[in-house]
Amino acid sequence: MLINLSDVLSDQHKTVEETVPLTMEEIRTKSGTYPIVSSEPVHVRAEHVRGKEMLIHAQTRLMAVIPCDRCLEDVTHEFVLNSTKHVDVGLSDAELTEELDESNFIDGYHLDVDKLLYNEILSEWPEKILCREDCKGLCKVCGQNLNTGSCGCEDVGLDPRMSVVRDLFKNFKEV
Repeated sequence: MLINLSDVLSDQHKTVEETVPLTMEEIRTKSGTYPIVSSEPVHVRAEHVRGKEMLIHAQTRLMAVIPCDRCLEDVTHEFVLNSTKHVDVGLSDAELTEELDESNFIDGYHLDVDKLLYNEILSEWPEKILCREDCKGLCKVCGQNLNTGSCGCEDVGLDPRMSVVRDLFKNFKEV
């Protein structure tokens, strides 16, 4: 969804405030593609600061389906996005100062809302997704989901170099 910012950058410096639908249907990353199952409309506010500088506020929440990192079951993860960007459309990304944010989501006088939110989703992406805190994962031999039951596979054992540590735990249960 594109929002026209020409009123903000014109001589009148009008504030643009719109609520638009999120048109992004999935999140594509290097690790995969994750569907967005629900989303709220995006509330966007763009206001003039000085010159070609603007403050852009965007706020929404959405739910995406991401597989559990241990057992690969689908997990619905909520992203609550509340972003404020201070941009200068007159500068290239190479000329940015510390107080300014990148403006790769602005093309000319148009704000690409999906690109702005995509950048925010990536910055808030969780390090680990678990279906539950005590997820047991998959069997290393047959691939059975150990949360649904045991598989009966024989324990392949530990690395022989770890036998001293294994014996320590067998001999001293209170450790």
